[in-house]
Amino acid sequence: MQVEYHAWESPILGRKSEMKVYGHWGRPILVFPCAGGNYFEFEDFGMVETIQHYIDSGAVKVFTIGSLDGETLLASHRPAGDRMRRHEDFHRYLMEEVVPFIYHQMDGAIPITVFGCSLGAYHAVNFALRHPDMFTSVIALSGVYSLSHFVGAYMDDNVYFNSPLDYLPRLEDPWFLERYRRNDFLICCGQGAWENECLADTRALGNVFANKDISAWVDFWGYDVNHDWPWWRKQFPHFLGHLLEKR
Repeated sequence: MQVEYHAWESPILGRKSEMKVYGHWGRPILVFPCAGGNYFEFEDFGMVETIQHYIDSGAVKVFTIGSLDGETLLASHRPAGDRMRRHEDFHRYLMEEVVPFIYHQMDGAIPITVFGCSLGAYHAVNFALRHPDMFTSVIALSGVYSLSHFVGAYMDDNVYFNSPLDYLPRLEDPWFLERYRRNDFLICCGQGAWENECLADTRALGNVFANKDISAWVDFWGYDVNHDWPWWRKQFPHFLGHLLEKR
């Protein structure tokens, strides 16, 4: 397997940005880590191994980045408004640095799949909804989709437009809705330990998709399926296989 490490000084984040790339060609998959995780988390927890046959065959090329959660959603000691302004820096970093990097690696602007577990699932869904022309498919496992879990009752534009369970029910713009209806949403949650908040949000998100006539696969696994890596190692290749077969 071809593996590359890349690093640069991010002018938007004001610090070093690091990334690993797995594979030589294929559908680009951008991986968001779990809460506060880093670019090497995906490999360290055995996720690369679960899809190695897709990587080796040239079906997918995987890009893993670090999070900014420690300065944003998880920084409960900071004012919510400041945290969300920093969250928008992460958005700019993704769109102005990470996406162009992926396009350069792929020799052009091609559709990107986004993936994440836990808080990474939130990021994957949020970016897929905010930029459905760039991120045309998403696999999200065990996520929460309302920022009230992190900022409570606080609300401003940065919260609203980054909280899918707030903005999506009210969204009527045909440009977005038409693209959502063409794109692929594969959303999954277990019903075991530590999944309660994720389960409620996943059900709510599924209801919004249905009300908006957006075709999405919202899947609920068993009561023994916990919010943990052993299950995500099973779920990710399962859903990725279906996505690749569809395309």
